[in-house]
Amino acid sequence: MRKERGRRPKKKVCQFCVDKVEWVDYKEAARLRRFITERGKILPRRISGNCAKHQRQMTVAIKRSRIMGLLPFTLE
Repeated sequence: MRKERGRRPKKKVCQFCVDKVEWVDYKEAARLRRFITERGKILPRRISGNCAKHQRQMTVAIKRSRIMGLLPFTLE
C-alpha cells in the first residue's frame, strides 16, 4: 500500500486580477490595508496570492499611501 502524502493547498488567485483592476491606486487605502500585517509589513506574494505584476504595483501603492498619510507605517 502507498503511503499518503500531504495534499498541496489550493493556489491563491490574485484579487486584483479577479476584480479586473488595471492599475493599483494608492488612494484605495481599504483595499491596500488587507495586504499589510499587524506590524505594518507588506505581505509577500506567496502569502497574498497576487500575481507578480500586481504585487509590484501594490508595493509601490502602499509606500505612496504611507507617505501621503493614508496608511500608517506601523499599526501598533
